[in-house]
Amino acid sequence: MITPVKTALNSRILIVDDEPVNLKLLDKMLRAEGYTNLVSVADSRLVREAYCAEPTDLILLDINMPHLDGYQVMAQLRELGDPLLPPILVLTAQAGKEFMMRALSEGARDFLSKPFNRYELLARVRNLLDAHLALRLTFDQKGLLEELVRERTSELLQSRLEIVQRLGRASEYRDNETGRHILRMSHSAALLARQIGWSTEKCDLMLYASPMHDLGKIGISDTILLKPGRLTPEERTIVETHTLIGADILGGSNNELLETARIIALTHHEKWDGSGYPGKLAGDAIPLEGRIAAITDVFDALTSVRPYKAAWTIDAAVEEIRKQSELHFDPQLVKHFLAILPGIQKIHRKFSESCIPDAKQGNN
Repeated sequence: MITPVKTALNSRILIVDDEPVNLKLLDKMLRAEGYTNLVSVADSRLVREAYCAEPTDLILLDINMPHLDGYQVMAQLRELGDPLLPPILVLTAQAGKEFMMRALSEGARDFLSKPFNRYELLARVRNLLDAHLALRLTFDQKGLLEELVRERTSELLQSRLEIVQRLGRASEYRDNETGRHILRMSHSAALLARQIGWSTEKCDLMLYASPMHDLGKIGISDTILLKPGRLTPEERTIVETHTLIGADILGGSNNELLETARIIALTHHEKWDGSGYPGKLAGDAIPLEGRIAAITDVFDALTSVRPYKAAWTIDAAVEEIRKQSELHFDPQLVKHFLAILPGIQKIHRKFSESCIPDAKQGNN
């Protein structure tokens, strides 16, 4: 259905006056000039309801009315918070500069004393409508452009997320991890970031960057990475270089997303007590992004099935996270993680590949 083009003659004009004679006179005068969308209100208590029923382009308002006077009506309309409140033309028998100044200061755009000249009234109505319609056109175009920008931004963010998730999966094809690990880990990391008070923008950055935490594994030999048995110390040292490889791949960019991903890739295996790798960083020297990723990465690994182990129960994994507080993990982050455990479990169910056991079944 095509929406009719808004013109001055089909603009909605609200006429408010407690005198039926005045309402009929104004209605007849405006219709004779070609205006067709006129709404008359005799009871000032009904103005707000009439105004909200349909977009209004001009209000002709009396001042001296029972129940609510014109000033109170204008106050009610201001309270609605309409970003494009239509012009109000006050028509009143209360002549005098003080009435005019009060009406203009409380929201009226123009003021005309009764009895008024027909031609002067019609000229002011036309001028106010033309100005308002021009303003509405600008406002609508601005809103349309903003909506287009929001849609395009959303599309770009979704494309970015899909790209980094697919890039993150490249490392999983080199490892024994499951295909949905990065989804669970990244959404859990974003949730934990939100819990500690990060802004929406920073939480989104965590969501988009953390899937690339193990990107460096694409540089590790299959004979080591896919070895079914225990790694030798030399092989373990080689595997640990995946943090450096990932940081090297993601480094050298001014892009905030890639820089965050580089930090996570480099530091998500550092430990709070300084026994991690590759830099043996300890405590607050470990970037917060890396500390967040460490908890969510380990928790997901513990509760996931691997060829070399069964999935731990939630209880067993939580107990391990508690034990590793102040050793592997930031103790404050552990507290926050435990506080959002129901949300973490919800994420794991949403992106699960098999049900995580509820009862304790051991943690082999």
